[in-house]
Amino acid sequence: MKRFLAMFAVPLGIASFVVARIAQTPATPVPQQAASQASPAARPADVSSADAIIGALYDVISGPAGQKRDWDRFRSLFVAGARLIPAGAPRGGGAGPRVLSPDEYATASGPNLEKNGFFEKEVARHSERFGAVLHAFSTYESRHTAQDPAPFARGINSIQLYWDGTRWWIVTVYWQAERPDLPLPQEFLPAGK
Repeated sequence: MKRFLAMFAVPLGIASFVVARIAQTPATPVPQQAASQASPAARPADVSSADAIIGALYDVISGPAGQKRDWDRFRSLFVAGARLIPAGAPRGGGAGPRVLSPDEYATASGPNLEKNGFFEKEVARHSERFGAVLHAFSTYESRHTAQDPAPFARGINSIQLYWDGTRWWIVTVYWQAERPDLPLPQEFLPAGK
């Protein structure tokens, strides 16, 4: 019996090594346009860099009261299956996420943004990248008009981006608004504030 087991030990060890190596080897990034055919074509300038796509995200949701937002431009920034997740406060207190697709976000938030005016801008960012993955902690300020002296809201957008070899895609935007009991940490504020 020992001899029988010994005959299979080496081939099984080699097979285990090969399977483990394959499982740990990342797939070559593949452009997502084919997988996301329902998504409108993006403006090349919007998706050419991490700075560009984050800037486009803030730009497309911002505008004065009465101005329709370009929801096709918004949708073009997101990979198929992308999610937007506000860390809201559910009944009973605490914090709990609410997961939205880009379409659900546009439907839920669009009327309020367009009715009241909404200008959100990035004021600080901390980013880290490894290969095709980039994570940005993007500190934001929100105003009803571009001229408002002080923001009515601040917080942090945790943005995950994916580089497919030709363009950037937003995978997830998960955000937490600042509250009196949860002030923004100093390290995520603009220098000098």
